Amino acid sequence: MDPFDAGAGGILRQPKAVWATTGASVVAFMGIGLVDPILPSIARGLDATAGQVSLLFTSYFLITAVAMLLTGFVSSRIGGRRTLLLGLAFVVVFAGLAGTSGSVAQLVGFRAGWGLGNALFVSTALAVIVGAAAGGSAAAILLYESALGLGMACGPLLGAVLGNVSWRYPFFGTATLMAIGFLCITAFLKEQPKPARRTSVLDPVRALGHGGLASAAVSAFFYNYTFFTVLAFTPFVLNMTPYRSGAVFFGWGVLLAVFSVIVAPRMQRRFGSLKVLGGSLVLLAADVLVLGYGNHTTAVVCTILSGAFIGVNNTVYTELALGVSDAPRPVASAGYNFVRWFAAAAAPYFAPKIEEWSDIHIPFVVAAATAVLGAVVVVVRRKALTDEAAELERAHAPEDGVTVFAN
Repeated sequence: MDPFDAGAGGILRQPKAVWATTGASVVAFMGIGLVDPILPSIARGLDATAGQVSLLFTSYFLITAVAMLLTGFVSSRIGGRRTLLLGLAFVVVFAGLAGTSGSVAQLVGFRAGWGLGNALFVSTALAVIVGAAAGGSAAAILLYESALGLGMACGPLLGAVLGNVSWRYPFFGTATLMAIGFLCITAFLKEQPKPARRTSVLDPVRALGHGGLASAAVSAFFYNYTFFTVLAFTPFVLNMTPYRSGAVFFGWGVLLAVFSVIVAPRMQRRFGSLKVLGGSLVLLAADVLVLGYGNHTTAVVCTILSGAFIGVNNTVYTELALGVSDAPRPVASAGYNFVRWFAAAAAPYFAPKIEEWSDIHIPFVVAAATAVLGAVVVVVRRKALTDEAAELERAHAPEDGVTVFAN
């Protein structure tokens, strides 16, 4: 069965509530890459250095990481719908305030508030989509990864179009789109059943006591450092106009979407999840190394190409994190994200610092090394991950002429 078939159980045949949540998720993920093409413009507009402007990512993901411990605590008490709306409200307010910033310090602070809202929304959105989607968790994960890919592709494009007028406009645009998402979820999403047991703040940390989940989280930590070196530091290296930078990262996002939703499942069926993940991490390391040492054209090509490897990695990591342990999926996801988002906060801060201490090539050498370390963790801890990998391979294998997509 084609997962994109519009028939019963197909990914395209979903309730309005799922589409409303997925649509808002696209905008939420757009907010991650939105500032990419306008980072140099923000630096000029606020008379800031590359390192200071990169803190827009650091504050955003540092708060996101810590907030992962709170998402389950909040949603298990007020319900998934209210948690989504609370997160969206935070994003609307702080994205709008970001557009009014008079200094880089204010902008970094408002991005932190935006990160809190995004954490509440994004982590809860996956659980809501899983609970409401037709076709089970397989269709839900594909929808979520599709939203991630589409948001990552469109974010830089929106940032480029609006940012070409003023660096402030992309923030106002995001606030407007998220306000529309707020109205759609209010109209179409009914309150989800609350879990039988309330989640404590420490439950995600306790879930990391499972060897498989901890291994996936540590490997993803190293991978995310590489991912966000590309996302947050490369715009300064390319040093292009907002339109051109937006076009580069749009191509990057398109590859991310295609490889996460279409290519990754096929590769998993053929080669196995752990081999695909390890191989993709090594190829990402090679790509980033060439990006750092190549000429401008090579850097553009390698930036776009990295989206393919990142798309594959995102899908496999998400499936491993959600299924490798016996913890409830929201708890496992929160613990996994708590660890990996710290790397997303670290990379934008350290990459410019490393350049200051050495030269422009070394941040990419470090990023290549962290991708290899992620692959090493997969190899060394393969036994802890093997049971889940075997389940993934069986779920992705053809059965009586029917291809089943599940985690």
